[in-house]
Amino acid sequence: MQNIRWKIWLFAAFILAGSAFAQVSTTGEWSPKAAAAYLDTRSSWWMSWPKSARDHETFCVSCHTVAPYALGRAALRGALGEQEPSANEQKILADVTKRVRMWKEVEPFYADQTSGLPKTSESRGTESILDALILVWNDVPSGKLSADARLALDNMWALQLKSGEMNGSWAWLQFHNAPWEGDSQYYGTTLAAIVIGSAPDDYKSEPAIQTGLNRLKTWLRKGMDAQTPADRVALLWASAKIPGLLTEDQQKLIIDQTLAKQQADGGFSISSLIPAWKRKDNTPVDTRSDGYATGLIAFALEQVGASQAQPALNRALTWLRGNQNAGDGRWAASSLNKHRELESDAGRFMSDAATAYAVLALENAK
Repeated sequence: MQNIRWKIWLFAAFILAGSAFAQVSTTGEWSPKAAAAYLDTRSSWWMSWPKSARDHETFCVSCHTVAPYALGRAALRGALGEQEPSANEQKILADVTKRVRMWKEVEPFYADQTSGLPKTSESRGTESILDALILVWNDVPSGKLSADARLALDNMWALQLKSGEMNGSWAWLQFHNAPWEGDSQYYGTTLAAIVIGSAPDDYKSEPAIQTGLNRLKTWLRKGMDAQTPADRVALLWASAKIPGLLTEDQQKLIIDQTLAKQQADGGFSISSLIPAWKRKDNTPVDTRSDGYATGLIAFALEQVGASQAQPALNRALTWLRGNQNAGDGRWAASSLNKHRELESDAGRFMSDAATAYAVLALENAK
């Protein structure tokens, strides 16, 4: 009898865990308003969550919630008729600006004393890139690079590694958590390239940064063949921002290898982009198409503009239009690191990023 009850409980838990995937649109249309509401709700929760609090009344700029929010929420302004950043965007911009201006005074998000070596250097490198990404992204619509974004870029450049095997890269937080904090130095450095290439005023051509930029390009090219498919998708995006980072043949190879992972429903699964990753609790990874992988790949393909990828891109966009959660406006994605209930706050981390990248891809396709 107990064995039967246990099986019933497991079945019910599985159904609940998949509810964010199950409650999807049946019309093939998506709602920018619902997506914005989900992103706003999640960013509000994160900014008020005690565990995200940092010194000087600031909060952690998380890879899964805050940084994607800053990118995706900005993309919704046109659809929502907004003339300026939303209230939560403004809070994030103020927080990041404060830390950028107080760079030598604020504590790192994770320090050696509390988290072990070399967390201070990893944390500084990671934050410098995310700070610059958020401030530069905010400047893109105006076409002018602000003083604070330039300061963030200066902070970032000061932490570029300049010797040994890591010459040209940045230290990046390693917590053995995929896809952003598990052997993710390559991913972080591709983000740095995206920041530099996206900065207004043709920042990437400034003479003062050419030595560092060449180091960056050399390091990315040297290590590209050993990277996961997920990191190579990020590299593809970066190559659209930094001319000459990849050749056309190298871009085509990454595109072809990525499209080979497209599923029958038109979506992509993050588990297929980091194929050797195993969860810490030994539970099976989710192999369903998800919003993060599908949104990221679709957005990267849009940036490159490769004609041979158009049919696959159309299928991915169709999947995104039809898989927004009808209940709360998110696109679902599951943790790669352990089983998490998708309705819990921590269980929504991957869905936070999934929703942001789904929005980026769909808005860019208009």
